[in-house]
Amino acid sequence: MEVKKTAFALFFGNRGFFPGSLMESARQELSAVLTGLGHEVLMLDAAATRHGAVETVKEGEIYADFLRRNRGKYGGVILSLPNFGDETGAIAALKDCGVPILIQAYPDEMDKMAPESRRDAFCGKFSIMDVFYQYGLKFTILPPHTVSPSSPRFAAQVDYFDRLCRVYNGMKDMVVGAIGARTTPSKTVRIDELALQRHGITMETLDLSDIFARMNAVRSNSRKYKDKADTLQAYTCWDGVPEEAFQKLVRLGVALDDVVEEYALDAVGIRCWIEMQKQLGLSPCVLLSEMNNRGIPTACEVDMGNAVTMFGLRAASGNVATCLDWNNNYGEEDDKCILFHCGPVPQSMMTAKGQIVDHSILANAVGEGCGWGCNVGRIAPTPFTFGSMLTEEGKLKFYLGQGEFTDDPIPADFFGCAGVARVPELQCALQQIGYMGHRHHTSVTPGHVAAPVYEAFTKYLGYEVTMV
Repeated sequence: MEVKKTAFALFFGNRGFFPGSLMESARQELSAVLTGLGHEVLMLDAAATRHGAVETVKEGEIYADFLRRNRGKYGGVILSLPNFGDETGAIAALKDCGVPILIQAYPDEMDKMAPESRRDAFCGKFSIMDVFYQYGLKFTILPPHTVSPSSPRFAAQVDYFDRLCRVYNGMKDMVVGAIGARTTPSKTVRIDELALQRHGITMETLDLSDIFARMNAVRSNSRKYKDKADTLQAYTCWDGVPEEAFQKLVRLGVALDDVVEEYALDAVGIRCWIEMQKQLGLSPCVLLSEMNNRGIPTACEVDMGNAVTMFGLRAASGNVATCLDWNNNYGEEDDKCILFHCGPVPQSMMTAKGQIVDHSILANAVGEGCGWGCNVGRIAPTPFTFGSMLTEEGKLKFYLGQGEFTDDPIPADFFGCAGVARVPELQCALQQIGYMGHRHHTSVTPGHVAAPVYEAFTKYLGYEVTMV
C-alpha cells in the first residue's frame, strides 16, 4: 500500500540583528533534509523578503499570500527558527494557514556563542509559542527543544509530524459509506450522522437492495469481472468453495468497488449479515479483507464509528487497518485476550494466506453452505495501536491504546481470523471502555502510533479522546 508523505510549507523566522547568513544556510539545509526524507517542500522565494524569511508584519503578509496562492499543495507548515525569530511577523504569516504547524529551533553550538554567530533560538521559540497561544493558534512541539535538521532526532520529529498531518488532512473532510442499514440486533453501532458532519465527516448511505442490483448487473465477460476474479483467486485459498459462491463474491466485489469510486468513499461500513447469507448464500468477509489490504478501511456490521477510527489509524501508520471483536479471554492471563473477526483482516496482517470457508457460526441460523466467504487464518505477531469511536451529544468520543499481537497459540478449531493480544493493564482498559459505553469492536493498525493520532484528534480536530 503506497503512502504519500505530507508536503510541507517551510517558514523561516528572522530577527534582524542576527546574521542573515543563518537564514541562507537554513533554507538550504532544511529543504535538502526534508526532500531526502521523501517530502515535497514549498518555500517562499528568497528575493520576496529579506533573506527569504519573515520578521516584520509586512513580510508576514507576503508569506500569508504565498500560502493562499498555494492552498491545497501543502499539508503542514514547519516553522524554522535559525535565530531568535520575530513572533509578530510569524503570527501575521501563519494565523490563517489552516494546517498543523511544527516549530523547530536551531541549537546553539558552544564554540559559536559570540554576538556574530549565536542564534538564541532556544529563547525565541518560547516567544513564538507564547504569542501563538495568545492568539489561539495551534502548534506542535517535540523534544528536544532545539534540534538541528541534520540530526536523526529531527527526522524522528518529522516522522511524527507527518503522521499527525496525514490524520488531520484525511479526516477533516472525509466521506464514509454506510452500505445497508445498521445490522438490526446491533444497537451497539448506532451513530449520529449530524455529529459526524459537524466535524467534517460526511456519511453517505446506500441500501443493500441497490448493492444487490448492481451485483446482478455485472457481466461475467466484463473486464471488471475478470480483473476482480483474478485478484480474488490470487489473494487467498479457495479450495472446496463452490463455483457459484465464488462468482457471486466476484460480482459483489465489483459492485462495492464501483460504489467506493462513485461516491469517493474514504472508508466503508457494510451490513454483512444476515441478508447476505439468506439471499446470496455468502459472507462478504474476504471482500472486506481485500479492501482493507488495499488501504480502503472497511468495517463489519455497519460500524461507522470504527470505519472512521480505522481511517485515522491507517492514515497515521501508513499501513493497513482492520476491525476486530473484543472476543475471548486467554486463559487466566489478565493482560491477554483474543481479538477476532470472521475474516475481514487484511492479508498483510496474517501469518499466511487465508482459507475461504463457510460461516460456521451463522450456519446455526441459516444452515450450512449459506455463508461462503470467511477468510480464516491467524494474525501475525506485531505491535499495534487500537481504538474506537462513538457519538454522544454531538461529540465524537474515542479511546486509543497500544499493545502487541503475540505468537501464543489459539486452538486449531477456533473459527475465524484471530490473534492473541497483549495489552498492559488490559483489565483496567476494558473497564474504561465499558464504562464509557464503547462497542464490542475495536480498530487495529500495526505499529505504535497512538501519540500522533491523539494529538491530531484532540488538538487539531476537536475530538474527545481517552487513552486506555
